[in-house]
Amino acid sequence: MVFRSPLELYPTHFFLPNFAADPHHRSLLLASGGGGGGSGSGSGCSPGAGGGGGGSSRAPHEELSMFQLPTLNFSPEQVASVCETLEETGDIERLGRFLWSLPVAPGACEAINKHESILRARAVVAFHTGNFRDLYHILENHKFTKESHGKLQAMWLEAHYQEAEKLRGRPLGPVDKYRVRKKFPLPRTIWDGEQKTHCFKERTRSLLREWYLQDPYPNPSKKRELAQATGLTPTQVGNWFKNRRQRDRAAAAKNR
Repeated sequence: MVFRSPLELYPTHFFLPNFAADPHHRSLLLASGGGGGGSGSGSGCSPGAGGGGGGSSRAPHEELSMFQLPTLNFSPEQVASVCETLEETGDIERLGRFLWSLPVAPGACEAINKHESILRARAVVAFHTGNFRDLYHILENHKFTKESHGKLQAMWLEAHYQEAEKLRGRPLGPVDKYRVRKKFPLPRTIWDGEQKTHCFKERTRSLLREWYLQDPYPNPSKKRELAQATGLTPTQVGNWFKNRRQRDRAAAAKNR
């Protein structure tokens, strides 16, 4: 059988078999030496996946959970195309399974680990599974093009917000989120170099600050005027002024 696309190998209903629970599969696995000294969990081309020749140091119950993956050859371009398709459709579970069990052509691992679409897919899966450590590692160590910045920046900030909420045991307010952004600035790998706050460009913030110094409580008419000048909505303008007043009050109380 010839597979024209990796998607034909991993249909929607594809699930990884439980070899240890099936007596027939268990006997086959033991007869083959417990799956050999292959890669660690995930794709053989995943960053940090080990080669491990010779004898295995895994415990017997760990050996039973390993199994041989299909030895098919997929090019980096094919893998990237599948990742883009699954990411666009929002099928994160299927995308994660595909990346986990990814068979690729020999010698293609280096290209796989540098392809932006595949790296972005790994970041998306890490974010949605709550594996923020892997998410940060991917975003901090690989340079992404500007087209990917918006989505990756949102994941970077949201991951840090969720960690801060879990640590504090309560939802974050605007001031809390501001402090998180200051503590964990966007890495230059996913940042175009222009300062942002709440995704506002520096030139927008400068204009808002100028108006704030003149009047911290703009009326609806001034909010509409500012919205036209900055390209924001009146609601966004109002929220910016509200958050700025809260930050100023918090700073004043701290300095008393």
